[in-house]
Amino acid sequence: MSLSSTVSDQLRSMILTGELAPGEVVIESDLATRFESSKTPVREALRQLTAEGLVTVLPKKGYLVRAMTQQDLTEVLDLRMLLEPHAAAECARFADAETIHRLRQCIDRQESAGQNNPIARTQRARSFHLEIAHSARSTRLVTTLQRCHEEMVRAHHIIPQLRDHLGNPRELEEHVAIYRAIAEGRGDLAAQHMRDHLRTIRSTMGVDLGAEALLWRM
Repeated sequence: MSLSSTVSDQLRSMILTGELAPGEVVIESDLATRFESSKTPVREALRQLTAEGLVTVLPKKGYLVRAMTQQDLTEVLDLRMLLEPHAAAECARFADAETIHRLRQCIDRQESAGQNNPIARTQRARSFHLEIAHSARSTRLVTTLQRCHEEMVRAHHIIPQLRDHLGNPRELEEHVAIYRAIAEGRGDLAAQHMRDHLRTIRSTMGVDLGAEALLWRM
């Protein structure tokens, strides 16, 4: 892995976890000092994060860490609604005993995280969803959903009610329902449970579904 990739991974993580807060200005020279590197890999990393929409350029000042807008959240959730029910159905189609075991482990780890550890619950909920994506056997699906879930990690740090949702028993109950449908090889039911789960998440975040949003009324 190149130095610029290493720096971009670290910066991305700092933004997604809230260590670099929305509205914060970062400067190339300061980051170069922090990462003990020259400015070139830092500049390349910041260009990558600019392309990803995580920072914007402030001419002659540095880079601004972007806040998540309502539109950002809507787009991420729409993508999840388009892709994750399909991923759940495909996972049910391809699932073998090892896949089902890994999903059960994800459920158990999420349950053991405890009500008062939202960061751990976020990570373990994400692991469950990405395990489903991996088991659907589509590299492009995995790549797209990984990016969506990275954005959701950032949302968890910004939106208090979304963190609260992870401590709600309903979150785990919905994951269990998805898991059981996959374990039974019932793709249609797994997809429906995933849709219901995503509706719960969207409702928790207070995103207006809109009368025109047919995607959310399937």
